Amino acid sequence: MPLLRIELDSDKQTARRILRLYQSGQLHRESRDAAREGVWRRGRTPAAEPVFVGITNGEPARLIYDVEVHPDTT
Repeated sequence: MPLLRIELDSDKQTARRILRLYQSGQLHRESRDAAREGVWRRGRTPAAEPVFVGITNGEPARLIYDVEVHPDTT
């Protein structure tokens, strides 16, 4: 399945907190749901749950998710 990379704006403090959550094996449902919504906004259909990849070091900080999408949607 193709992957779609979604980047969500955040502030550095929140991004680091979410990174620590994922490193400890927990989820951050709000950002995961926002990543899924980002896929829908781009006209694609998610095929699986978003996978947290990491955060950027820039300003604003961004949360990075990869989401598998159905190949038959554009």
